[in-house]
Amino acid sequence: MSTAVTTAPATSTVDSRRERRITLALFAAGLTTFGSMYSAQALLPSLSAAFDATPAQAALAVSLTTGMLAVAIVPVSVLSGRFGRTRVMVVSAVVTSIIGLLLPFSPNLEVLLIGRAIEGIAVAGVPAVAMAYLAEEIGSAGLGAAMGVYVSGTTIGGLAGRLIPAFTLDFATWRWGAGIFAVGAAACTLWFVRMLPPSRNFVPQPLGVRALARDLADQLRNRSLLPLFGLAFLLMGGFVSVYNFLGYRLVHAPFELSAATAGAVFLMYLSGTVSSTVAGRLADRLGRLPVVATSVVTMGAGLALTIPDNLVILLIGLLLFTAGFFGVHSVASAWVGATAQGNRAAASSLYLFAYYLGSSIVGALAGLAYSWHGWVGVVAYVGVLVAVAAALTVRLGVMRSVPSPP
Repeated sequence: MSTAVTTAPATSTVDSRRERRITLALFAAGLTTFGSMYSAQALLPSLSAAFDATPAQAALAVSLTTGMLAVAIVPVSVLSGRFGRTRVMVVSAVVTSIIGLLLPFSPNLEVLLIGRAIEGIAVAGVPAVAMAYLAEEIGSAGLGAAMGVYVSGTTIGGLAGRLIPAFTLDFATWRWGAGIFAVGAAACTLWFVRMLPPSRNFVPQPLGVRALARDLADQLRNRSLLPLFGLAFLLMGGFVSVYNFLGYRLVHAPFELSAATAGAVFLMYLSGTVSSTVAGRLADRLGRLPVVATSVVTMGAGLALTIPDNLVILLIGLLLFTAGFFGVHSVASAWVGATAQGNRAAASSLYLFAYYLGSSIVGALAGLAYSWHGWVGVVAYVGVLVAVAAALTVRLGVMRSVPSPP
């Protein structure tokens, strides 16, 4: 089996109208997918209250979804190589929307967590395939910008998935918040299905476990990719950790904000919408390494500013932290596609596997840091992750400066 991606030649001319359709469709896919994935995050304090659950238990509503997504990433990518990128993405988005519409009727936390785990499997189709689809259908000269638009869609989707439920909490229960968002996600899914053009450069490949294992092993032997996978694992885990437990910090002393007001901090996601697009364009012009390095430093500085018990300083720090994260992700995801040799779909799948595994495992372990020493414990925990990510970035620079062996 091979799920090799045929990359569109850099010199090919892509019809501008079709390219706009691709961009708009993938933007909509980012909205519905990432909104659905993180729609429970702003509801975590309310879930703790409704089901008498600890913060760590409630956070499983996020960690289980991303964990199952990580498990499903590679198999779904394989299926897309056999049955087509567009078909897999459409089925994924539709099934995710249906599950989202059912989750508000969960009678207890256990059923909700099971539903969120199943939703994680269903949602995998879009993130598993989107980067490979873009690499096939858009020339390399515009790939960075197109990836930036897709990532900005995921940013806005993540924002909507948090804000819409959060803003209902002052006048309704978490069920209404989840339900209202699910209706909006279903509308975005219809938009995605209508706009998505069929693949032109996709070549179906037969299924085969041995070939898959070989393709994955080939990518893991690519030393240039391993630091990028590490960045995905560490920084996504740190990012989710901050947003999982920030709500608890804001609704308790010294801030004591309402649940809806605390949810408004997710507006900081807008900084990621801008930074992901700008970072992609800057990487095309200036190179990827300086953009990644600057973004990691920005994350660390922003994280430190969330420690003081001053809401203005905290929000500035959160803005910097968020912008830095999405800058790294936008550039690193495109970097994987450009660096991979042979099966680019396998490389993209491994990147996303690391990305969502970090969200699940690292995000879940942050609950222990929060129970140990509250918000300062979370900041210390995430700070270590960012420091290791900085070391990996330095490693990337060293590897680029050393000539490859003949």
